[in-house]
Amino acid sequence: MTIAIVGVGLIGGSFARALRRHGFRGRLIGVSSPRTLAAALARRVVDQGLPLEDALRQSDWVYLAQPVARILELLPEVARLARRNALVTDAGSTKSLIVARARELFPRGVTFLGGHPMAGKAERGVQAADADLFRGAVYVLTPAGARLPRSQQVRRFCSWLKKIGARPWIMTPEDHDRTVAFTSHLPQLCSTALGSLLEDKLPARDSWLVAGGGLRDALRLAASPYEVWRDICLTNSGNIDRALLAYIQKLEYLRENLRQRALREEFERAAGLAARFSAGRRNRT
Repeated sequence: MTIAIVGVGLIGGSFARALRRHGFRGRLIGVSSPRTLAAALARRVVDQGLPLEDALRQSDWVYLAQPVARILELLPEVARLARRNALVTDAGSTKSLIVARARELFPRGVTFLGGHPMAGKAERGVQAADADLFRGAVYVLTPAGARLPRSQQVRRFCSWLKKIGARPWIMTPEDHDRTVAFTSHLPQLCSTALGSLLEDKLPARDSWLVAGGGLRDALRLAASPYEVWRDICLTNSGNIDRALLAYIQKLEYLRENLRQRALREEFERAAGLAARFSAGRRNRT
């Protein structure tokens, strides 16, 4: 069995390493920039580096692990060159546009399955690839019709997701994008806004010394590069706009109730959710 990893960065490289650790004995082909491929080959993340066309003609699975705009750009070529009976899947952070485009392009006999591993870390690139990155993580699968295609390749792919420790979770592309607007994209933009605000408003450059660990935690996501988030904001702007509006309304409510009992109730509701979220994470790991 041969798998092409298109985009051998953190996610693609981690997927390759996880497969190897859990017993995959086939061939892993990397498709990336020459510099990234050199690093991936040196670290034995993939077995071989090839141009996209050559890799597609040889691969049983094609794993697209690139930014959303690049995945959308490559889909026509992937649809044209992928082998019959191949499985093509992606790890893009938004799903509606990718799945809709794939539905238009892919010929009968080639299966496309949208996906999004809810896993990551601050470091980027193949040097940060981690075989345990998916352990305990939800791996969202977004088939166009909300049901997994009846395909041996899809069954095999889901089996491997479980082997590497991931938890397959099926959603429609639209439900996925609405959900992550609140659970992923909103936290990022809140952290970005806080960092930008403090950069403007703190009275002195060393004011960060008068801060506790809470500020460090709140600013962790602010370190994320714009290049990673540009495509997400462009391809999920409607859902993100609604999430931001709801958050702004909540902040206004808190501001209006700084001296009222309602503030205590908001703290209690938030603490309850935080406790359930932490317990859920412990149970997954």
